Amino acid sequence: MIELPVIEERQLKRKPKWLSVELPLGQKYKHVKRLVDDNSLHTICQDGHCPNLGECWNAGTATFMILGNVCTRSCNFCAVATGRPTVLDEEEPERVANAVKMMEVKHCVITSVNRDELPDGGASIWARTIREVKRLSPHTTLEVLIPDFKGKWDSLQLVIEAKPEVISHNMETVERLYRKVRPQANYQRSLDQIQRTKKSGMRTKSGFMVGLGETKEEVYTIMKDLMEHGCDVVTIGQYLQPTYLHLEVAEYVHPDVFAHYKEVGEGMGIEYVESGPMVRSSYHSERHVFPRLSK
Repeated sequence: MIELPVIEERQLKRKPKWLSVELPLGQKYKHVKRLVDDNSLHTICQDGHCPNLGECWNAGTATFMILGNVCTRSCNFCAVATGRPTVLDEEEPERVANAVKMMEVKHCVITSVNRDELPDGGASIWARTIREVKRLSPHTTLEVLIPDFKGKWDSLQLVIEAKPEVISHNMETVERLYRKVRPQANYQRSLDQIQRTKKSGMRTKSGFMVGLGETKEEVYTIMKDLMEHGCDVVTIGQYLQPTYLHLEVAEYVHPDVFAHYKEVGEGMGIEYVESGPMVRSSYHSERHVFPRLSK
């Protein structure tokens, strides 16, 4: 009899009590889910395993994900599927805009997968989606969480010219961990994109995770880099391991440390630092649209 090798399955770390969330229930949650399903839409809430899905959907909001649900990059923290995307869906901008209108949301967030195989990285679909949402819902403010387009600044300009209220681009982690966490991205390229966006007169935003093995000094450095490159809003949240195939959590950061990061970041001059274990890029994003008059 041939003995098969024993494959040890890594166990996900037990989460501390401050990371507990309620199950997604309620009529508003069901209404949003029905709109998403009926319009064949994707949301980062679902595909990214966001822990705030229940809270946000019960509030009648969702973060739409355009350009499909298969990403051309293989970031080691992200639950979104990686592979070869299907044919580009040219009707997606209209479907997203119709869903936003039906939801009657005051503030909408849109993100996307990376589509590096497209000549413009999907920027033309981005621009059409923004314009269509604004056409059908002129009183809805809009935040777009965009990829780096591999440094193709003409693609970035297409998004800027569509004039969303906020343009966000996530750093995701500190510079030392880039090769490990997001090997197909570049720390300086992302900072340059934020700086170009700010110089174009747009409101800028970025976010990153902690709990991946970074030091406090590295967190201070990334906040300083973001401030010096013109970032108005920064979000900081706890990394959560989506499956045992993804990077393990190095540390569950205590809420007091998140409060400390907020204090340090705003002390540096960042206008708004949203920092907490459950914070994600689009969490409470309606607060980030307009400049704060005071802290």
